[in-house]
Amino acid sequence: MALTSVKEVFEKMPTVFNPSAAAGLNVVFQFHITGNEAGDWNVVVKDGACQVNQGVSSSPTVTLTMADVDWLAICNRQLDGMTAFMSGKLKASGDIMMAQRIATLFPL
Repeated sequence: MALTSVKEVFEKMPTVFNPSAAAGLNVVFQFHITGNEAGDWNVVVKDGACQVNQGVSSSPTVTLTMADVDWLAICNRQLDGMTAFMSGKLKASGDIMMAQRIATLFPL
């Protein structure tokens, strides 16, 4: 079933979280989503657990900025994250390599 809203994606993330992929991680993913469903969310992965929060983290490991339609396309596997990054649809700052772990941590 396709994810249809940004809010739905962030609500679903804790339910699909893969704790075995998080072994040894202590990371904060900051998402800045633009467009009609604009908003800020941060996802904390620490001690094999995850917590999704609305708002801006004071110390993110990596910050990802993209339009709502692009985030939904990535989550629905209609757009590859690397392709989005290379085409400028996804902007990343901080530990960019950590961003590549999102799909493994959260197999939506």
